[in-house]
Amino acid sequence: MLYSLFSFLLFSSFSNNVEMVSWGVASYYSNSLSGKKTASGEKYNHNKLTAAHRTLPFGTKIKVSRIDNGKAVIVKVNDRGPYIKGRVVDLSKAAADKIGLTGVGKMQVKIEVIDNSNGVTLTEENLDELMQIIHEEEGW
Repeated sequence: MLYSLFSFLLFSSFSNNVEMVSWGVASYYSNSLSGKKTASGEKYNHNKLTAAHRTLPFGTKIKVSRIDNGKAVIVKVNDRGPYIKGRVVDLSKAAADKIGLTGVGKMQVKIEVIDNSNGVTLTEENLDELMQIIHEEEGW
């Protein structure tokens, strides 16, 4: 996937009010991970609407929408990942079920940050880290 061609970020400012839209491939967690600790310290519960994202602050709420039919789900970021090249978000089983991801395993999605009011400030360093991940994905 040419992640850099299908992804772009719109930052309204370097503040708590981050507006972000990106596109990429979503996948979902295995039920076997249920009960294990996530990077945020929360236990993974496959019945909750949660997600893993590499750079968004824990607690950020994002809307994940299928590109092909617009089905969407709102989830809370509570883990890091995915760590498979080309993927931008891992959804819990419950979230994946809501958009029909469990039947296909992975799909193209649009991700929109809808709530970043958890007090984390986006800095130039955070942006640099995000851009580095995007560049590594594409082998730049």
